[in-house]
Amino acid sequence: MGTERLYYTDCYLADFDAEVVRTEKDGAVVYLDRTAFYPASGGQPQDLGLCGGMPVSGVIDQDEEIAHVLGAPISAGRVQCSIDWPRRYDHMQQHTGQHLLSAAFVAQCGFRTVSFHLGPDLSTIDLETAELSDSQVEQVENRAAQLVRDARPVRVGFEEAPLANALRKPSSRTGVLRIIEIEGLDRSACGGTHVRSTAELGPILIRRREKLRGNVRVEFVCGDRALARARKDFHLLGETARLCTAAIDDLPRHVDSLRERLAEAEKQRQKLAADLAEAEGRRLWESTKPGLDGIRRRVLDVDSIRESTRALAQSFISAGQAALLVRGRDPFTLLFAASSDSNLHAGNLLRNSLQKYGGRGGGSATIAQGTLPNTAYARDVSCDLGFEE
Repeated sequence: MGTERLYYTDCYLADFDAEVVRTEKDGAVVYLDRTAFYPASGGQPQDLGLCGGMPVSGVIDQDEEIAHVLGAPISAGRVQCSIDWPRRYDHMQQHTGQHLLSAAFVAQCGFRTVSFHLGPDLSTIDLETAELSDSQVEQVENRAAQLVRDARPVRVGFEEAPLANALRKPSSRTGVLRIIEIEGLDRSACGGTHVRSTAELGPILIRRREKLRGNVRVEFVCGDRALARARKDFHLLGETARLCTAAIDDLPRHVDSLRERLAEAEKQRQKLAADLAEAEGRRLWESTKPGLDGIRRRVLDVDSIRESTRALAQSFISAGQAALLVRGRDPFTLLFAASSDSNLHAGNLLRNSLQKYGGRGGGSATIAQGTLPNTAYARDVSCDLGFEE
């Protein structure tokens, strides 16, 4: 004999008693003769609550039976159970809201829902369309708001599969189907929990949307979630406006102005960094003594090789008869620069040396860059390039 599913006929039943039919895992998993706990199914998460005074951490649908995973073992017998009602009611609002939104998307845009997920903060539906415009979103949101104001009844019924017609999505199930009907709007085969009226859904807000595998995924919130999200959004906007010393309505213009100023500041920073690097390159060249062959050679260790590092290297060799090896620590990278009058081909020399030690790199005659798999070979490469440590 299977578990009687009380939530099928009364989604508002939060407290009930039941008989423990059997237990597993020393009483930590129990099977009841009847239950109001909803198991995770159809995109809706499981219920939580108490069973025999013990926390219910898992509700698992096993075809005819439902297993209740408890935080601690209980004994067989009659037990009192209670659903975590705020969590359950939230799920009822989101799931019924999904039915309403899916029906509205079909009616207003012709877009069919192919999947649904109810998350802890946001819920999503995947629509069978490659594009969804702002105007279509606004149109569906307005229609959803009207349907909420209509306070349309949401009814639970049971029909034989061959006789269940006008379903938004055909069902592959056989036997008796549980039908959720929003009066004059939607009929869907569904085992989830739902509110009694669209008026209980409160505000329905469509939020972010993204293209996903040829469909469009739409995030939404209903009821209490929508209120909480709207409050949070307004708080964030208010705090941002305070930090920007601007009115909320002026934030887009203010932020755009900040972006322009930041872009200009970044250009100035890059120019200053290049000027400093060029000056440092000349200073290094002047402070480096020529070798017996007349070439000034210098090894420079830096945290990382950046554009300013390349500018410094170019400046160093531009004075003539010079070669510079820069070693970046994070990640470990080598940059080799040689002046055109040094008779050194930076790209060929660096590539040939790195290949000997399993590294890779190359470049032009005057500047080249590469990496080594092991920093232990850094000294060997330096020697190959004519730099004494």
